[in-house]
Amino acid sequence: MERRKRRSFTPEFRAEAVKLVREGSKSLPQVAKDLDLTESALRNWVREADGGEDKNPAAGALTGAEKEELVRLRKENRQLTMERDFLKKAAAFFAKEGST
Repeated sequence: MERRKRRSFTPEFRAEAVKLVREGSKSLPQVAKDLDLTESALRNWVREADGGEDKNPAAGALTGAEKEELVRLRKENRQLTMERDFLKKAAAFFAKEGST
């Protein structure tokens, strides 16, 4: 498969492409094909136009409470992982002590 050369597009062209997608008369893949663009490039332009710089689309769907819970759960997960690792080392230490 031949790789495309990297092209640059004017902000006006990008805005017009995003406008075509938003109008909804054609799907994003069809607009990309009509304009000889990759779907991913056009999808990124639409995302940028929406003000979403987040690469993970699911992360934008979280509410404030869900984000807080996610932070809390990640912190708890780190703490439990540290405790587990400590207990593994302690068990190995005492197993070695008991065998000598």
